[in-house]
Amino acid sequence: MKKTKQDSKILRKKRVRARISGTGLCPRLSVARGLKSTTVQLIDDEKGTTLASAYERELSAADKKKTKTERASALGALIAKKAHEAGVSAVVFDRGGNAYHGRVRAVAQAAREGGLQF
Repeated sequence: MKKTKQDSKILRKKRVRARISGTGLCPRLSVARGLKSTTVQLIDDEKGTTLASAYERELSAADKKKTKTERASALGALIAKKAHEAGVSAVVFDRGGNAYHGRVRAVAQAAREGGLQF
């Protein structure tokens, strides 16, 4: 049976998740990248709860008109702000099987600039 792109992405995601896990003090910053939008969550894997989340729908009207990478950067800044409000300063980055490039990288850089430590 031939391996498809989806199969390869699932394998990469499992490989990444086998190595990282989030705690209450250092949650996992998970990035989900779709065709039209990006989603970011802070997850405590020990309890199985989401501490904070940010979606592109929460961005301002001016941010929604920007390119996908610029929206992802605004999303990173928003999750950094929500993490600060939740009392989180350090996170473990989960790229979710995606390459650390483009939107995923933009989220990470903006979150670092917002005060999160990786």
